[in-house]
Amino acid sequence: MRFFFTFAYQMQTTVLGFYIYQLTHSTVNIALIGLSEVIPAVGIALYGGYIADKYEKRKMLLLIFTGVLISSLVMGFVTLNSMSPHIQISWILTAIYAMIFCNGVARAFYGPATFIVYSNSIPRKIYPNASTWSSSSWQLASILGPLTGGFLYGFAGKIIPGLAGITANFAIIVLFLMIALVLVFRLRTYPPTFVPKENIWKSLSAGLNFVFTNKMMFYAMSLDLFSVLFGGMIALLPVFALDILKVGSEGLGIMRMASSLGAALTMITMVRYSPMNRPWRNLLIAVAGFGACIIGFGLSHIFYLSLVFLFLQGAFDSVSVIIRGTIMQLLTPDDMRGRVSAVNQMFISSSNEFGDFESGMAAKYLGTIPSVLFGGCMTIAVVTFTFFKTRKMIPLKLEEIHMPKKEEPVAPPAEG
Repeated sequence: MRFFFTFAYQMQTTVLGFYIYQLTHSTVNIALIGLSEVIPAVGIALYGGYIADKYEKRKMLLLIFTGVLISSLVMGFVTLNSMSPHIQISWILTAIYAMIFCNGVARAFYGPATFIVYSNSIPRKIYPNASTWSSSSWQLASILGPLTGGFLYGFAGKIIPGLAGITANFAIIVLFLMIALVLVFRLRTYPPTFVPKENIWKSLSAGLNFVFTNKMMFYAMSLDLFSVLFGGMIALLPVFALDILKVGSEGLGIMRMASSLGAALTMITMVRYSPMNRPWRNLLIAVAGFGACIIGFGLSHIFYLSLVFLFLQGAFDSVSVIIRGTIMQLLTPDDMRGRVSAVNQMFISSSNEFGDFESGMAAKYLGTIPSVLFGGCMTIAVVTFTFFKTRKMIPLKLEEIHMPKKEEPVAPPAEG
């Protein structure tokens, strides 16, 4: 389910950025893609976590996937009709941004619901290894989705005359979302993990208080927030593909793939060589390497060298994802998983989508390459600041991190 959903989502993100930039040649319009999604994703994330704790998760996922499928159908219809000379660009952009906003609403509920499903399906003792495999499936979809989207965008018209690349992409996106929706039906039910005894505001504040009083979890989320906020330059890849490296939609797909390929290969390696022997030390090293690769990418004007930096960026990012994900799984009590996941979702959404918005606006006022270099330098500055604030956590081993007690999940009774 996660593979097909991620494949469709990454494919859609890749082709929409390229399509809108090709349509308008404006980095501000690219920035608005991230802003349209992050407003609802962050604005109602805490409520999404509260609902995920309170209600049955399988039913939630059915509603979420149905909503995302409908929004993709609408975007596919809009882009199909965009070839008509009677359709104004402003109307096309408004419709697309509105549907991206709806996807942001769905994301606010999707993250906490899947976090709980994952946590209640896997014994605690194999969390680190399982987190690696789970992230690897996500990365594999993140490799194939952008690659397929980029090449299909460029070659669809050559394969079938008159077929627009964006239309062909949305046909695949809708198909894969339908497969993911069918697979949700295969999940068992996941009942509520807590019954609220206080009003909703106290329940929500309990999740916030837990995160902000847990030093390791708070700094891990903050490190992700600020490093990706300043260092995220994925939104600008269409600009590099069209105007700087001049490699077209196919090159964009390869660039998006390179980062995910580096992440996936690193995650497979981490199944054998875990980064959890000194998790905090390794996390700081990984984020610093992430920032250095961003600087290298900004300085490169050679396509293949740019791919190397993107590959290494994905590799470093995957290490931080595994460490941060394992820390969250180990430190979160069962009855607060939805709300704590929602807080994490707020940090991640803020960093990714606000990072896209920041990149687009910075590119407008600083220029594309200077904005990327600025982001890489700020990422290293954030790591340096975090290092001095968390020096006592650097030598900690995994077993020295406090873990709340948890009962092993009980298998559901056999049918019949």
